[in-house]
Amino acid sequence: MLAIFALTWAGVLAAQISPGPNLAAVASIGLAQGRRPALFVVAGVASGMLVWSLATALGLGALIEAFPASLLILKLAGGGYLLYLGLEAARAIIRGGGNAKIKPDERPLGNAAAWRRGVLVVLTNPKAALMWAAVASFLFGQALGPLQVLAFGPLGALSGLVIYGAYAYLFSTGLAMRGYARFSRWFEGVFAAAFGAMGASLLWSGLRDAQR
Repeated sequence: MLAIFALTWAGVLAAQISPGPNLAAVASIGLAQGRRPALFVVAGVASGMLVWSLATALGLGALIEAFPASLLILKLAGGGYLLYLGLEAARAIIRGGGNAKIKPDERPLGNAAAWRRGVLVVLTNPKAALMWAAVASFLFGQALGPLQVLAFGPLGALSGLVIYGAYAYLFSTGLAMRGYARFSRWFEGVFAAAFGAMGASLLWSGLRDAQR
């Protein structure tokens, strides 16, 4: 289980480090308004991630329990989507599109409004829901039980809290803008490799099950 969690966590960590709506939300507030409101956005992002991870794990767990044959469909669909995410990240590297383009957001936000901003960024992003569903499918596809899959959700949310919290600090001091664009393509590379490996593994497992 630890090896499966490690591979899954590597993919999720790379996704959290890489450019995307979550990072843009945190960085834009940090650049314009400082560390405190950016950290409340981070708390909202982590809350939203926890909601998606737990919802997908519970939902897919109930589906598999009620219809065991659905695991094959989840393996094929989830594996295909993870592989797609990995290929899209690889294409972004080749095109040179991995660089972050972040503009300061100077509209003043209170603590509660900043937290809501973070939650809404995650919960209104359909790609976030699909990614967490694919991650849960991968974990179920590795023969993990519902409680084990549920345990990964808080782990992913905690890493998001740490990573985006670091970004909140760095962008609020202006340090990240000088180096992030250069290293973001490396982060995309880790993301492509980890999610590509997860997707290929899940697809291969599904195809073997289909032949039985």
